[in-house]
Amino acid sequence: MPSAAFQWLSLVGIIWLQAINGTNTNFPAYSSQLKQLLSISQVELNNLAFASDAGKLFGWFSGLASVYLPLWLVLIIGSFLGLIGYVCYVVTIRNFVSDHQVAVGITTSYQGLSAKIYTNIVDAVSPHKKARTFLFLNSLLPVVVCLIATPLVREIEVKSPNHMNVGFAVMFVITIATGIYAVMSSLQFVTSKTSSMGILIGILVSLLLPLLVPVSVKIKELAGSWHKKRERLRVYHFTMEENTNEERAENEVKEDEDSIEVQEDGAMEEIGVKLMLRRTNFWLYFFVYFFGATIGLVFLNNLGQIAESRGCSGTSSLVSLSSSFGFFGRLIPSLMDYFYRGKGKISRPASMVAVMGPTAGAFFLLLNKTDLALYTSTAIIGVCTGVITSIAVSTTAELFGTKHFSVNHNVVVANIPMGSFMFGYSAALVYRKEGGHEHEKCMGMECYSNTFVIWGSFCLLGTFLALILHARTRKFYSQ
Repeated sequence: MPSAAFQWLSLVGIIWLQAINGTNTNFPAYSSQLKQLLSISQVELNNLAFASDAGKLFGWFSGLASVYLPLWLVLIIGSFLGLIGYVCYVVTIRNFVSDHQVAVGITTSYQGLSAKIYTNIVDAVSPHKKARTFLFLNSLLPVVVCLIATPLVREIEVKSPNHMNVGFAVMFVITIATGIYAVMSSLQFVTSKTSSMGILIGILVSLLLPLLVPVSVKIKELAGSWHKKRERLRVYHFTMEENTNEERAENEVKEDEDSIEVQEDGAMEEIGVKLMLRRTNFWLYFFVYFFGATIGLVFLNNLGQIAESRGCSGTSSLVSLSSSFGFFGRLIPSLMDYFYRGKGKISRPASMVAVMGPTAGAFFLLLNKTDLALYTSTAIIGVCTGVITSIAVSTTAELFGTKHFSVNHNVVVANIPMGSFMFGYSAALVYRKEGGHEHEKCMGMECYSNTFVIWGSFCLLGTFLALILHARTRKFYSQ
């Protein structure tokens, strides 16, 4: 039987891949400089933002590839095409069957940290040539990290892992500590007193801390093996056959317990993409995501221009702040799953309702012209967008099953590039209209005020749709 340490080591490899995979999330940190370098309009800049999200339209290829190709090969291909994250979901679900919501939530949260990591690297290495440095890192870093982490990421069949709760508890402590450090090191009063290289070293060390879990598990396994050998020498009256039977009996009991846990963690129905597209629940879920997380991501894509139009110079700080709060947002559902498992299912649509309202409120708060309103709204939208993004992985599996998860979920997230184009293009048109000239900067609250009202109104509509989805699925989640 494979060592449980390799199971946790695989999770660490996935964390590293997710942390470096969100290359499109750092776009707002250099978009204003890129716009100036290329002498392009806001509409053309939006087209670039859409292009960075358009790959999600083809993400379902990775789902099909994971069925027919070795996962390590799919990961390497994904590192070149930006499809790493989808394969990571598959590996995590297969390695932690009974705790896949918790494991997926932890790994997904690190994807929210991508923009923070890239911004820290650029601030430390080349703060005056951000656009070129970001583009260089976006093209090189995912490939390098993938080549390092891919050997660690594989399916590990550990039928009866020991001390799973302890492992997740330690991982949560590390993850929360990382999030706190990320938030604190994003605040201007901290960055003004600390060197960029010092902040970067801190964030890189925090990415190495999860290794403590597999290392500890391996040490415990070695110590247990050594202790058993000593016991066999001292207690000689037990025969090898009796020991084997006893271990086999214990394993059978544990396997029964594992199978019970898997059965308890069922899906509403197990269907493929063709049947899923015919379900009312799918379209409700699709538009809830469309009017919630997708609008939040469009806001974050435009964060550079929004800050510039309001006269705020702390774009890097804003991007790091949104990334750090997005990290916590992605982690919250995993924490809820961890503490409430065995006590009934948490309604994912109800959770979406809980965060859609604050998202809408944050957009209306942006009508206030103070920097405090901008920072507060950015933090709220970052958290809520992260929550929905993390919840969506479990929602797809619970509503439509895990058998066809890879393709099904990629169909769901296809709404992101659609929304990126629609909401981003409309915002760019308003920006150009208020700016008075195609290539001129728009300065003032009027550049985005109408856009914020539209986005906030759509979020309220999404909240209503989430309520309907909750009513339709309430019986399933109350079982």
